[in-house]
Amino acid sequence: MQKLIVESKFNNKKLSIFLYAHFNGLTSSTLHKALRKKDIRINDVRINEDQIVHEFDTITIYILDEFLYKNINLEKIYEDENILVINKPAELEVVSNSNEETATTILQKEYSYIKPCHRLDRNTTGLVLYAKDPETLEILSEKFKTKEIKKNYICTVIGKMPKKEELLKAYLFKDTKKSLVYISDVPKKGYQEILTKYNVISEDQKNKTSKLDVELITGRTHQIRAHLAHIGHPIVGDGKYGINEINKKLNFKYQQLKNYKIQFLFTSPAGKLEYLNNKIIKTSL
Repeated sequence: MQKLIVESKFNNKKLSIFLYAHFNGLTSSTLHKALRKKDIRINDVRINEDQIVHEFDTITIYILDEFLYKNINLEKIYEDENILVINKPAELEVVSNSNEETATTILQKEYSYIKPCHRLDRNTTGLVLYAKDPETLEILSEKFKTKEIKKNYICTVIGKMPKKEELLKAYLFKDTKKSLVYISDVPKKGYQEILTKYNVISEDQKNKTSKLDVELITGRTHQIRAHLAHIGHPIVGDGKYGINEINKKLNFKYQQLKNYKIQFLFTSPAGKLEYLNNKIIKTSL
C-alpha cells in the first residue's frame, strides 16, 4: 500500500498524471487493472475510473511496489570510506518529499548512512556527490558554500552562441508555488545574483545547436536552464524553459544537461577530507 498527498502542481489534473509522475515503473495496463479492481482510493473512497484530483487529496493505492518502481542500478563512479559519487540517470530525483523512489532511497538500502551534498533536477543527468557520515557531510556542505568544490556541466543548446566563452550575470527569482524561476538583467526585490560561465565545445550546423561546457559560479534552482533560455539559447529537450517545437523535431524528451565533472579545490582546511584536494572526478560525455 502507498499513500500520497496531492501537491499543488497536480491540482485539477488527472489521477493518472499524478501517479505516473510519482511511480516510474507504473504502466497504463497496471493502472487500468487497479482501477477495474477498485484498488485505488481518493480520500478513502474507492474509484474505478481516471478522475480529476485536487490539492491535498489523499490517494491510497494497493499495488505491489514491483509494479510501481523500475529496478534502477545506479552507476558508481567513485567511492572511498567517506564519499560516494554516482552517475544519476534522467527521470529520477535525488531526493523527494513524496513516497516515490529516488537515488537516495535506492542507496539507503545499501548504506547505513548516505546523504547527498547537492542536488540535480529530475531530468538532469550526471554526477551526484554523497557523504557516508555526518562529519563528511558537514565538511562538504561548507565547501560547496565557500565555492571550494567546482561542478562542470555539458549541455546542448539551441542556436549559435554570441561568443566562444562568456561569464553571464543576471538575477534569479524562485517561484516555489509554480516550480519555476524567473531571470532579470537588473536587480529586483527578491531576486538573487547568479553567475554562469560557458565555453563552446562544438557547433552543429545541421541542427543549429551548440554544445557547451558550463560552470556554475553560483548554484541556484534551475540556474543553467533558465539563464541560457533567458539569453535566447534554451537547452535542447527542456520542456519547462525550452522550445517544444524544436524539442519534438530533434526527438529529445528531457533536457540535454549533464553534470560531468566535480573538482575539489580546497583553499581552507578540510579535515579528514584533505586527501581529496585537487582531485577531479569525471564521467563520460
